[in-house]
Amino acid sequence: MTEYLTRVRDLAAMVPTAVRSVDVMRKAGLVPLSRPDHVLKSAMAVRKYGPIAGAARVAATRDSKAVGLVDELGSLTFSQLDLRSNALARALAAQGVTEHSVVALLARDHRGAVETMLATGKLGARLLLMNTGFAKPQLIDVTKREGVTVFVHDQEFTELVDTLPDTLPRFLAWVDTTPTAERTLEQLIAATDDAPLPAPSRPGGMVLLTSGTTGTPKGAPRQVRSPLAAAQFLDRIPLRAGEATVLAAPLFHATGISQFIISFALHSAVVLRRRFDPEATLRMIQANRATALVLVPTMLQRIMDLGPEVLGRYDTSSLRVVFTAGSALSPELGNRASKVFGDVIHNLYGSTEVSVATVATPADWRAAPGTVGKPPVGCKVVLYDDRGTAITEPGVTGRIFAGSGLAFEGYTDGRNKEVIDGLLSTGDLGHFDAEGRLFIDGRDDDMIVSGGENVFPAEIENLLVEFPGVVEAAVLGVEDEKFGQRLKAYVVVEEGASVAEDDLREHVKSNLARFKVPRDVVFLDELPRNATGKLMRKRLPEFG
Repeated sequence: MTEYLTRVRDLAAMVPTAVRSVDVMRKAGLVPLSRPDHVLKSAMAVRKYGPIAGAARVAATRDSKAVGLVDELGSLTFSQLDLRSNALARALAAQGVTEHSVVALLARDHRGAVETMLATGKLGARLLLMNTGFAKPQLIDVTKREGVTVFVHDQEFTELVDTLPDTLPRFLAWVDTTPTAERTLEQLIAATDDAPLPAPSRPGGMVLLTSGTTGTPKGAPRQVRSPLAAAQFLDRIPLRAGEATVLAAPLFHATGISQFIISFALHSAVVLRRRFDPEATLRMIQANRATALVLVPTMLQRIMDLGPEVLGRYDTSSLRVVFTAGSALSPELGNRASKVFGDVIHNLYGSTEVSVATVATPADWRAAPGTVGKPPVGCKVVLYDDRGTAITEPGVTGRIFAGSGLAFEGYTDGRNKEVIDGLLSTGDLGHFDAEGRLFIDGRDDDMIVSGGENVFPAEIENLLVEFPGVVEAAVLGVEDEKFGQRLKAYVVVEEGASVAEDDLREHVKSNLARFKVPRDVVFLDELPRNATGKLMRKRLPEFG
C-alpha cells in the first residue's frame, strides 16, 4: 500500500511539469493542438525511428517543399532528405547493416552526415558520432570499445581511418577529389530504390563521446525517453517552427546535435558548413534570414574579432537567438556580442552526460553577465558540499548535480558519474545568486589552493579578458615551495596590441584579493583547444 501511494504521489508531482511542457511546445509550434493527427503522427514517428529520422519524416509529410537542409552543395527539402535517406538505408541494409550494427560517423557538417543519421535511424542501428579532432590512438580505442561494425567518413580522414582493420566496411560521406576506390554515399543513393522501409523493431539510439580532455573519450548513449523532452530547450530559448538555424557548432558535439534535432522537430531549415569560418557564418545568417545561430564561445569570439567594419557588412537583424554552449562564455564576450547582435544571448549550461541543466535568457544576462541562468522545465540543479549535504544559501560554492529527461544512464563501458538523490555530477563547481541564477566557478579538479586559499580560475580569467587588448586567458596552479601552488596566467592578445605583465597583475590586484594575482604571465599566439573549442588545460605547461 505504501509503495502504491508513493507512486501515486510521484505521478501527481509530474503533472504540473507535463502540462507546462506541453504548453511550451505548443507556443513553439512543435505541438499544433489544432491538428491532433499531426501530434499523433509525430509521437509515433519518433517512437519508431528515433528523434532524428522520426522528426524528418514528419516534416516531410507536413510540407513537401519546405527546405530542411542547406549546405555547401545547395539546399534539400525535407521530402528529398526523406527519400534519399530511404535509398541510403536500403543500400546499407544490402551491405549488411542491421538493428545490431554500430555505425560510426567521422564527418564534417554536410548532407552526407545528416543522411547517415537518418538512414541509421530508419534501420534501427546504433549511431556513434566520432570527433573530427581524433588522433589515431583515440580512433582505434573508441572503435574497438564501441564495437563499430560499419564506418562512414569523409575522404579527408582516409589516412586516419586506414589504421583500422581492413575487414571493417567503409563508405565515403564527402569526396574532395576523384577517383576513389571506396564507395560513396552518393553512389549508394543513386543506385538504390528510395521507397519507404519497414520500421525497425526499436529505435537504434545514438552514442555521443565526451570531450576526451582527460584521456580517451567515453561513450555516452543518448535515448529520448519522453516526447516532452524538447521543452527543456524551448522553455527558455524562443525557437519557433518553420524558421532557419545556422548551426556552427559541429554535429558530433552535444550542442550541435541537440539543436539539429530541435530544428528538425520544428521543421526548420538547418544551415551547415563543413568548416567554421566567421565571415561565412555572417553571410549564411543574411542569406537564409536565420533566426538562430548555434555556436561555442570560441566561435563567437572569432566572429567578434572580425571588427566593426566586417560585422557591419552583413544584415543579421533576423536573429532572435544566439545560442552558446560547450564552454564558459565570459561576461566581456557576451556583452560585446549583445552590442552587435542585440538582446539575443542565450547561454546554456549542461554536459554530454546531463544534457540541459540551465539556460540564461537575455534578461538573465543583462542582470548578471556571466550567469548560465536557471533550470528550464523538467530540469533540476542542486549544489552539494563535500559531505553530500545540499547547499541552499546564495553565494556559497558547491559541487553541481543536475538531472533532466535527457540525462544518460551510464557510459558504454559500464561506468557512471557520481549520483546524489538521482542527480548526476557535472564535475563543475558553482554557486547561485540571490535570484536563483547559477554561476560556474570552475571544474572540480581545476580549483587551485594557494597559501591555504581556494582560487577558481574562471574569476581571474574573466577579469583578464576585460583588459584592453586581451583576447583570451587561462589560469593554472603550478607548484610553489612557499604557497603550495602559485598562479600562472596564459594570455592571448590582439594582433598589434601591447600588453605588459605588470599591467595585467595590477589590473587583477585592483579588483580581486592579493592571493588571486598571477605571479607569472605567459603570452601565447593561441590557447590549446580541442575540436569543439574546449580549453585543454593540461597542455598549457608545454608552452612555458
